[in-house]
Amino acid sequence: MKHFESEAQSDLFPQPEASSVRHAPLADRMRPQEFADFLGQEEILAEGQPLRQAIEKDRLPSLILWGPPGSGKTTLAGLIARKTQAAFVPFSAVLNGIPELRGLLKTAQQRRKVSGQRTLLFVDEIHRFNKAQQDAFLPYVERGDITLIGATTQNPSFEVIAPLLSRSMVVVLQSLSEEAMDRILDRALTDMERGLGSSQVSLTPSARHLLIEYGNGDARSMLTGLEFVVGECALEGTPATIDHPQVERALKKKTLRYDRDGEEHYNLISAYIKSMRDSDPDGALYWLARMLEGGEDPKFIARRMIIFASEDIGNADPQALLIASAVFRAVEVVGLPEAQINLAHGTTYLATAPKSNASYAGLLAAKKDAKEHGNLGVPLHLRNAVTSLMKDLAYGKGYRYAHEDPKSAKDQTHLPDKLQGRLYYRPTGSSTANPDSQEDEVDVNNPW
Repeated sequence: MKHFESEAQSDLFPQPEASSVRHAPLADRMRPQEFADFLGQEEILAEGQPLRQAIEKDRLPSLILWGPPGSGKTTLAGLIARKTQAAFVPFSAVLNGIPELRGLLKTAQQRRKVSGQRTLLFVDEIHRFNKAQQDAFLPYVERGDITLIGATTQNPSFEVIAPLLSRSMVVVLQSLSEEAMDRILDRALTDMERGLGSSQVSLTPSARHLLIEYGNGDARSMLTGLEFVVGECALEGTPATIDHPQVERALKKKTLRYDRDGEEHYNLISAYIKSMRDSDPDGALYWLARMLEGGEDPKFIARRMIIFASEDIGNADPQALLIASAVFRAVEVVGLPEAQINLAHGTTYLATAPKSNASYAGLLAAKKDAKEHGNLGVPLHLRNAVTSLMKDLAYGKGYRYAHEDPKSAKDQTHLPDKLQGRLYYRPTGSSTANPDSQEDEVDVNNPW
């Protein structure tokens, strides 16, 4: 057994020896050792919750722990490590590669074959492995050689392969609430062994609030900020009470969390689009500012504006597509920072324009019929008779030329017989191109 245990990497979960605890960062020292100290995820980890029971009974399925930075993914893995009788093997996708991983997987297979002991393999930052590399886990998970616990800040739907998702339970950890952050902050200030209790430092209410805001739901970020602030103030004479200006000077500027390739990327663009859809220019400008401050590619924003112009405005204001396309061109030519002005111009135009999703909804309804009814034949009168055989087969027979017979444009049918009478395009009352129409807006999720 010792041979197997030597394969485990302990970097993620260092032993809490007195010397290492003293010199470790505050955020690491304050990691909860028991469930009672694990704050902010009560919905999934409170006593009696299924996940908590599965951990305590050592009957975990494979898990994907998904949550923003500082929400407790690695801490939860550490608690699992303390509760399980299985061989717990931590592995970092940042520090190690596929060759090391394959070695651990082979060892897990041998461990199960020789001793019957299960292996819980914790893979931090599992999204760092590409989808081809993630295939390496599959046979070992399938055979039960390992129970996989993967941690990621990225949306598993995009970053974890479907076969792994289907064999795992996705556990969603939320950004910590202000109440949870406040309790974590209080514990760090008062804990005599692992925290800052011996320094006898306190914070004014506004200084506490500023640190909690700085953390932005990330306990690790808040505790790192607290440790830095206390250290900076110690250089000035270690005051008993740290106030708002001292915290502000130390931290300089709150960092907005934004990951251009991660979940927040999709959240912010979604909020931006929905603000414009609801004709709220103020909300749209705020989310635009958040994306720009976070370093989003302005071309990505402009591309989404072009899509929005047709999807949500359409013929209610045909000019919208021209404006959005012009904004994209301006972003290409001008570049940041001046292109922010073009993006704001386009955003406010699109947000305040009349809205109609009739074109998009009509396409969805037509696609639904195309899928359900298969390859319905083109009516003969709409076919071109380019050969004599085609003429003999009645291709084009009965077709009426609209320029010579204007009435035929309405009388002539243009759908397969099975779909006669179908209405796909239902212009709305908000459409300036169809001011007399009083049809209700079409639900794109249920075109019929």
